[in-house]
Amino acid sequence: MKVVMLVDNGVHGDSRVQKTAQSVAEVAGREVVLLGCSPDDEEHTWKIGAAQVRLLPIGAAAGGGLRRRLVERGGLPLALARLARRPVEYAQVRFWRAVLGDRAWRRLEPGLWTYERVFGPVIDELQPDLIHAHDFRMLGVGARAKLRADRVVRLVWDAHEFLPGARPRRDNIRWLPAHVGYEREFVPYADAVLTVSDLLAEMLQRTHGLDRRPTVLLNAPGRPSDDPVPDLRRLCGISVETPLLVYSGSISAQRGLDTVVRALDELPGVHLALVVQNPSEIRTGERVHAVPYVAHDQVSRFLAAADVGVIPIHHWPNHEIALITKFFEYSHARLPIVVSDVRTMAETVRATGQGEVFRARDAADLARAVRAVLADPRRYRAVYAGPDSPLPGWTWEAQADRLDAVYRELAG
Repeated sequence: MKVVMLVDNGVHGDSRVQKTAQSVAEVAGREVVLLGCSPDDEEHTWKIGAAQVRLLPIGAAAGGGLRRRLVERGGLPLALARLARRPVEYAQVRFWRAVLGDRAWRRLEPGLWTYERVFGPVIDELQPDLIHAHDFRMLGVGARAKLRADRVVRLVWDAHEFLPGARPRRDNIRWLPAHVGYEREFVPYADAVLTVSDLLAEMLQRTHGLDRRPTVLLNAPGRPSDDPVPDLRRLCGISVETPLLVYSGSISAQRGLDTVVRALDELPGVHLALVVQNPSEIRTGERVHAVPYVAHDQVSRFLAAADVGVIPIHHWPNHEIALITKFFEYSHARLPIVVSDVRTMAETVRATGQGEVFRARDAADLARAVRAVLADPRRYRAVYAGPDSPLPGWTWEAQADRLDAVYRELAG
C-alpha cells in the first residue's frame, strides 16, 4: 500500500505528524511519503524512520506576511483603514455565503487554491492507494486528488482541532467562515476520520453528521530513542539545585507565556526554560532561557531535567477539549504539571493528582500553584509510579494500534 500524507506546515515540531508517518511506514511494508510546506523556494527531503518527507515550495500560500508588517508599522492611518475594511469583509461574507453556500471559500479565501496547485500534481504523480490529510487545509487537497484518480483511493482525515472554535490565523473577517465552509464541503469524501480526543470526536460527529464516530488517537509520546539527549539545565546555565519550570511549544499570545513570566516576580530564584522552534527570536532574561526543540522521540527525556511543566494557555474553545501534546510529554517526563483551568486538562490533573490548576491569565494564582508543587514534588510525581498510573494508556504505541486497524479496514 502506498500512502501519501499531507500537512500544511514544515513537519519539524509537529510530533503527531512525524509519529503518524513513521508508525504507518513501519507496519505491513507500507510506502509512506509525507508532503509538507517548504520554508523557502527549495524542496527539502529527508526521512523519518522508513517514511520519506518532502517539503514543497508553497510560495505565498500562507499569505499576508509582508502586508501585516506594513500594517503594524503604518500606525493610526492604517488602523483606521483596517476598521473601514471590516464592514466590507462582513458584507463580502454575507453575499458570497448567500450565493455559494459552503463553496464561498473560493471567493473569500482563494489562497487555498495555492495548496491545490502545489500539492495536487505531486499527489497525482505518486499515485497513492490512501491519502492521509492532516488538519483542515489538506482535507480539500486530499479530497480533490481522490476525485481525480482513475482508481480507488481512500481518504483519511486527521482532524487536529475543532475549526468553528479555532482562533482565526489572520486578522481577516473572511478567514473563519471561508475555512469552515471549505471543511464542510469536503468532509463527505473522507472514508475515515481521526481526531485527538473523545470530546472532539463527539463534536465532529454531531457537526458533520458523520455515520461513525471518529477514531481517537491521543497526541501521546512514542517510545524514547536511545540517542544522547542535550542537558536542559546546562543549556540554561543553571545547577541541579535551581528550581526550573519548563514550557515546550508554540509561543503565540494565546499560549499565555506572559502569565508565567509575570509569575516569576513572585517566585524568587525560580527559572523558566522555553523550548521553542526559533529560540533566537525570544527575548530572554536572567531567569528566562530559550532553547531549541529536540527530536520528537527525545522530548520527554529532555524535559525531565526540569521540576515543573507549565501549560498556561488561555480559555479558547479548542483549548478546552483535549489533552495537548505537551501534557503527555510532561507526563512521560514524570513532571508535576501546573495548568490553567481549561476544561479537559484541568479535570484530568485534578483527577490524577499529578499537578495543580490555576486561573488562566492570573500570574499570582500561577505562582501559588508552582509554590505548592515545589513544596512537595514527590507527592505529584508519585502518581506516575503508582498502580493507577495513567502512563501505560498514554503512549503512541497504543494509538498506533488503533491507526493500523483503521488502515487495515480501509484496505479491505
